[in-house]
Amino acid sequence: MDVSGQIALVTGGGSGLGAATARHLASLGAKVAVLDFDGARAAEVAAEIDGLALQADVGDQAAVEAAFEKCIADLGGCPRIVVSCAGIGLASRVVGREGKLSVDMFEKTLRVNLTGTYIILSVAARAMQAAEPLNEDGERGVIVCTSSVAYQDGQLGQAAYSASKGGVAAMMLPIAREMARTGIRTVAIAPGLFHTPMMEGLPPEVTAEITANIPFPARLGQPSEYALLVEQIARNPFLNGTTIRLDGAVRLPPR
Repeated sequence: MDVSGQIALVTGGGSGLGAATARHLASLGAKVAVLDFDGARAAEVAAEIDGLALQADVGDQAAVEAAFEKCIADLGGCPRIVVSCAGIGLASRVVGREGKLSVDMFEKTLRVNLTGTYIILSVAARAMQAAEPLNEDGERGVIVCTSSVAYQDGQLGQAAYSASKGGVAAMMLPIAREMARTGIRTVAIAPGLFHTPMMEGLPPEVTAEITANIPFPARLGQPSEYALLVEQIARNPFLNGTTIRLDGAVRLPPR
């Protein structure tokens, strides 16, 4: 798919991987809608790229549907590239101090990371199915979701996060098979350790310890490198139904 001239929608677009993706797609000539739970952040990024700011909780189906309707109305068509970056990274032991359980945190994490991704994917697919094919393959659009290397080697305290990201990875193939008849591709990226707000909150010594586990390049990933892979997925029509690790060959230790 040629990115130039397409309409794109990026969730979690107010910061981190989502903001980098929104900026990169705009630099390639796409018209970009920036969706974020934090409306002010969405507006800041949208203003930079002459895009459209949208505020919504990805776990709220009605809010997501309203955001897509506004995107279609304001940008003049259905988004053909949808990138789901919205997520949270809460950590907690299954059984904490004094026997405290973390079921509420587990439910919240799955609501945002997994159910939220599914809602975005579902609403995007419905919109794309009503649009005309873009090329001779009959492609109508591509939906890129964000998993994490934690779905395969999650660390202590990451049961909820790993479960949510594992769910994202696990649904790519069955959804790609379902969407094949209407020419919609679904692909997930599983980032490793990236320089994002989630990582920036860690003490320097912890960041240094984490970085030491990355074989090459021996540094945190740059959000621009995630955005570059989104572009490559959009451009390569044979990438479908899979999850791609983007991690510098890192494998997370138990803790």
